[in-house]
Amino acid sequence: MTRLWTELRNVAIASVAAVACIFSAGAGPARAEGEVTLATVAWIGYAPFYVAVEKNLFEKHGVKVELKDFADPSLIPAALQSGGIQGAMYTYDQVINLVANGNAFRVVMPIDYSNGADAVVALKSIKSMADLKGKKVAYPFATCDNLLVAYGLQQVGLTEADIEGLDATPENVAGALVGGAVAGATYEPNVSKILKLDVNGGYHAIYTSAAAPGLITDVLYFSEDYIAKNPKSVDAVIKGYIDGMAFMKEHPDEAYAIVAKYFSTTVEDVKAQAAGAYNIPVSEMAGYFGPRDDAKSLFTSGKLIADVLMKRGQIKAAPRIENTFDAKFVSALVASK
Repeated sequence: MTRLWTELRNVAIASVAAVACIFSAGAGPARAEGEVTLATVAWIGYAPFYVAVEKNLFEKHGVKVELKDFADPSLIPAALQSGGIQGAMYTYDQVINLVANGNAFRVVMPIDYSNGADAVVALKSIKSMADLKGKKVAYPFATCDNLLVAYGLQQVGLTEADIEGLDATPENVAGALVGGAVAGATYEPNVSKILKLDVNGGYHAIYTSAAAPGLITDVLYFSEDYIAKNPKSVDAVIKGYIDGMAFMKEHPDEAYAIVAKYFSTTVEDVKAQAAGAYNIPVSEMAGYFGPRDDAKSLFTSGKLIADVLMKRGQIKAAPRIENTFDAKFVSALVASK
């Protein structure tokens, strides 16, 4: 999953977006009808998007999609408010944070959930999350891996106050480890790169998203206003992504080669990373918008996320989960099958 600043800026993700809105609503570059720029980060779960762009799979649905990478995911909300981008793919905790702070963003499609591709990595001498007490741990303070650290510490009776947290972008966690941190949290492909480092005796994973299913779910989201004004574009983006999933299933070698080029890595690395993310098939998408007890529901994962964010002081109260999504696109898609 991108997945970064000081503690104050954790609480202020939505505030940054609100300030940007004051002076830049409608100030972004003009886009022709049917052109959509989506914010993204380098994450294996978004592979069908990379493939769909490379193979022009969106255009047959009447939309041209451009992907814009954000090394710092906390900047995505402000870019959305400015009009520079129209939609975003990122983890559900970002949407929970935004809606809880009064911003109207809506999930239109679940993409994937992290099933091991987000991890806390540490020196070989660190055996468990309990061993992090009093130690330096590098992780982005305003992304999903912050949640992974907080949740993992809770499982052993610790909180973030029990460690010395070092704020870092997902890509810079490796540098922080080399620079003296004993552990760090990030997502693929950064995890694989850290595990290959031949310094300080090497590193291993002590806690992964596989131990917290549903905590890190990736979603496609847009502003409520954009959805209302551009429903056909939103629908086209979803359908192009689904075509990308189908292409990956039918032509895996070509698809992995496309993703490897995007990540500047090898096909073998991409295949290994893919094992840590589960792309949600159309047949399972509708279930995420309904209340259920399992983690494959935004109601379940949303409550878990909100609890962690409230304990960290990032939000004052949990938003109504119904106010974080718009299920009509997925519902129509499932009904048409």
